[in-house]
Amino acid sequence: MTTAPLRTETDDYTTVRTTVGAYRISAPLVRVSGDERISLLDQFLAKSGEFVEPDTVREALALNADGTPFAILLHFEIGDDAWLLPRTAVTADELRGYLEQLDVPEDVTVEVEPEGWGASAFEGPTAWSVAARFVDFDISGLTLHAVTESALADEPAALAHLARVGTTGEYGYLLLSNAPEAAHRAVLSAVAEEGGAPVGTEGLVRVQAEAGMAVYAAGFAGLTVNEADLSWMVDWNRIGEFHGSDDLVQPSAGTARLTALAAPAESRFAAGAEVTAAGAAVGTVLWQAPSANPEEELVLALLDAPFGVPGLELAGADEQGAERPLRTVTLPRVIARSLTTRIS
Repeated sequence: MTTAPLRTETDDYTTVRTTVGAYRISAPLVRVSGDERISLLDQFLAKSGEFVEPDTVREALALNADGTPFAILLHFEIGDDAWLLPRTAVTADELRGYLEQLDVPEDVTVEVEPEGWGASAFEGPTAWSVAARFVDFDISGLTLHAVTESALADEPAALAHLARVGTTGEYGYLLLSNAPEAAHRAVLSAVAEEGGAPVGTEGLVRVQAEAGMAVYAAGFAGLTVNEADLSWMVDWNRIGEFHGSDDLVQPSAGTARLTALAAPAESRFAAGAEVTAAGAAVGTVLWQAPSANPEEELVLALLDAPFGVPGLELAGADEQGAERPLRTVTLPRVIARSLTTRIS
């Protein structure tokens, strides 16, 4: 009997970058039902849902009472329900506690982890060919951030919704269903037939970091909205209208900012390591992405102004105390193959 070789994070990284990788989503789903559901969402999402179209999905930021980031959430509008799915790490209990502090309209029902529902995702430059197996129309017609009804061949009575949304900068799709096990089996089967594979966390996290979405894995690290470079997710014309917004401060050029830096391959930096320019401290390492891309290491640091701009040569001490070069870089760091792969 032949045993399949164990996959590494580099294998998973390559899969997402070149074909299609599938993974289960473990974050807790929330279903919000009722005609006044948007008025509830507007109490805590940093961008209004007033003009959100049916059968669409968007990404939204929710704040703590003190104005710090609580979570980044996907907001789906599907039929008579809104669905929320965290992109950043948050538990079901934390979500319950957060939502319980809101003024829920009488006709609105909020369910955290509704029984029987789950989600799977698949991403990569050939992910569209997998998505095509779940719809009865030309998959190129499913535009970015659109949601459509889907079907599971093995569970014809199941409800399923396919959304074109991802985390990696490659083509990405998410399948939401009330038969999550059957849905995931169908995704894995289709992915295998298209030359892809299931992928683990490390390789996926590296691609997300290169796409500018490191916060999904690294969290907010105690940073403010501006320090975490999330100001673009706030509707600054609605200050005072949503939870935590009273304490927000308009972004300025003098704010320290989360910045990506490239380092030589096999360099390892501990969180808290000092970043220097000509020997002077200019920032602090917050997180290093998994080493799944053999070409270089990717480091995230909070850098003082004006050092949070690309192209600067800096330095930092690695885990062994040796000084290593660091260079500020732009994100996305890698040109996604999906940019040159046509959906057909």
